[in-house]
Amino acid sequence: MKILFISPGWPKGRLWGELTFRFPSLSLAAIAAVTPPEWSLEYCDDKFEAINYSTDADIIALTAMTAQITRAYEIADGFRAKGKTVVIGGFHASNLPDEAQLHSDAVVIGEGELVWPKLLADWQAGTLQPFYKTGSLMEMAQIPAARRDIFKGKGYLLTNTVQTTRGCPHDCEFCSVTAFYGRKYRKRPVDQVLLELEALHKANSFVFFVDDNIVADRSYSLSLFEGMKGMGLKWLSHAPIDFAQDRELMKAAGESGCQGMFVGFESLNQESLSAMGKQTNRAGSYLAEAQSFRDHGIGILGSFVMGYDGDTPDVFEKTLRFCEEARLEAAIFPILTPYPGTAVRRRLEAEGRIISNDWRDYDMEHVTFRPSGMTAEQLQEGYDRLCADFYSFSSMYRRIFKLHRSLQVFGPMNLGFRAAIRRKDKRS
Repeated sequence: MKILFISPGWPKGRLWGELTFRFPSLSLAAIAAVTPPEWSLEYCDDKFEAINYSTDADIIALTAMTAQITRAYEIADGFRAKGKTVVIGGFHASNLPDEAQLHSDAVVIGEGELVWPKLLADWQAGTLQPFYKTGSLMEMAQIPAARRDIFKGKGYLLTNTVQTTRGCPHDCEFCSVTAFYGRKYRKRPVDQVLLELEALHKANSFVFFVDDNIVADRSYSLSLFEGMKGMGLKWLSHAPIDFAQDRELMKAAGESGCQGMFVGFESLNQESLSAMGKQTNRAGSYLAEAQSFRDHGIGILGSFVMGYDGDTPDVFEKTLRFCEEARLEAAIFPILTPYPGTAVRRRLEAEGRIISNDWRDYDMEHVTFRPSGMTAEQLQEGYDRLCADFYSFSSMYRRIFKLHRSLQVFGPMNLGFRAAIRRKDKRS
């Protein structure tokens, strides 16, 4: 018996479809880890390789975010036309399971590790159900190490992606994390994580923690960072901007090898921050907090949501000037996107402001709702201009010309984003 795991690609002509950085889907490796040993496994990344629709696999398993789901459905329909059993999971399918079921034989809703073995047993018994949803959240101590061997020979830049926690104690209006994982912050035992890191270090010293907030529990994070100290790792993850206020924890992160953090600034407007539920952010402290990151050897990939109700056409220039003054090593500027399952989607639907349900455009770089402080055209044009200006050579010089240990990560990242933006523009 055989399973083919497929990660759907991003459309060409879109930023995420033009990036050449190759990182695999940790969620599929996690499901592979709980697959019974009698099943053989194969993995395909649709972004980089052709799909073999004549495979001898018995089950085709896909996971997709909203912007990838249209491609996932195309792949699923192609395999079902050949009589294959197709299973779909992930954020989008979990929020719109009835839609996903139209293109699959079974939909996995929420965390899949607990229900996956039962799904496979049902398939063997000929009793496969249309929906699988666990009645409880995964106990973090039960999560096995991901089966990264399925990525062998795929040419990825890095396969050392690790998850130590699930959930987020915050509930930002635009975020789909709490809808999927819940607000309860769950943690894997530190000793288990350290054992996994020791094994990964044999292959590559770089690690990316996919946690949505790796420092939400101070005592846990401090224990993890202290355990990592001296391992020779270089790592990146996600943290809120107020992480800068805890100098001891920042020092421990830096000494454990942290090279950079994805940081959600989200807005320079305090009223907008309050409206979106970003209660811990204080825009007036951003410059000092960004400097604190740098003082501890930690670079920043900042994120700023464009198009919130408090935004007017001058938001783009203001954001660019701030990023250069703060010398942010890198940044993304996602257009507010009303993903299924989020509070912001429910609000915009109630206000009659959703203008597109073409899931391909839910990629954070296309306008899918009616903004209040500018036209949709102004939002789209401002976003495109801001991305191009931020990744111009002149802006890169102003932001990262001074030597900093995180330059080995953020230098190539800036060049990669610049090249992807230029390729995207040529396809437009």
